[in-house]
Amino acid sequence: MKKKEFRILYEDNYLLVIDKPPNLLVTPISSKETTLTDILNKEYRPKNSDYKFYPCHRLDKEVSGVLIYAKGKDIQKKVAKEFQRRKVKKVYIAFVQGVLKQDKGKINFKLDNKSALTFYRVLERRKNFTVVEVRTLTGRKNQIRRHFKMIGHPLVGESKFSFRRDFELKFKRVCLHAKSIEFRHPVTKKQIKIESDLPGDLKKFLESN
Repeated sequence: MKKKEFRILYEDNYLLVIDKPPNLLVTPISSKETTLTDILNKEYRPKNSDYKFYPCHRLDKEVSGVLIYAKGKDIQKKVAKEFQRRKVKKVYIAFVQGVLKQDKGKINFKLDNKSALTFYRVLERRKNFTVVEVRTLTGRKNQIRRHFKMIGHPLVGESKFSFRRDFELKFKRVCLHAKSIEFRHPVTKKQIKIESDLPGDLKKFLESN
């Protein structure tokens, strides 16, 4: 993947926010795998720069959407504090198996023995799946995927926390997209909101289902 193959949503002297494509790791699991962070530092970072790109949060390999990178470790730490203080607002779009009856709700099951809270709002109901807008108050690992599995509505394309064979509706990846993020800039202190459109593969899925 080269620079032109991912979209820059925002950039200044301190931050880079990109539209992460699906099926690409943010940070390495093994030394053999190419990551988005590697690509940014090798292909996009200016050769004479005195900083490196550091991710300020994570998206799963299969998940697409808004992702913040810091230009340097100090900036990353400042953004990380905003996440720790739960001052960063993240909104996701998910396609979940089955038809949710309630127009909105919250999922409040503990994950890894820690509190976890997920809010959802139904955007559209289809024949055998539901399109939902999701907000998380906490940031537990795989929180959205695990929570919807726990209420009996795993995400379409889910293979880590449910069996694909149990559902007629299938997709090549988990149908989860980080739609927007809102946060306070670590240096200017201005409030910033950045949005990303649904990627092509999820748009095609909606058109065909």
